[in-house]
Amino acid sequence: MESVLKKKSFKFAVRIVNLYKHLSESKKEFVLSKQILKSGTAVGAMVCEAEHSESKADFIHKMAVAQKESNETIYWLNLMVETEYVSKHEFESIHDDAVEIIKMITSSIKTVKSTSNDR
Repeated sequence: MESVLKKKSFKFAVRIVNLYKHLSESKKEFVLSKQILKSGTAVGAMVCEAEHSESKADFIHKMAVAQKESNETIYWLNLMVETEYVSKHEFESIHDDAVEIIKMITSSIKTVKSTSNDR
């Protein structure tokens, strides 16, 4: 059974790819869009990797990387709305998804840490 986080992070990656295409094709913006493409798609990739981690510590590490990539993506989104590459409406929708994903990742990390014997 596929996890909710895995599904949401994949759908988020699809939105990021579409945002990248919009920015590069319509706005002719190639630097910031490449940055958000990398961090935004890395979130789901790391969540996917964590699913088959070798240990609790490995799971926590991979999810922590996903958390960092989520945070970086939020940074790029904030920069893009402030520089008017994306509208406030576009920003709010994708930003809300990013915040929801980072909260889910953080919760997953806390849950595994609380059940870990490695404390």
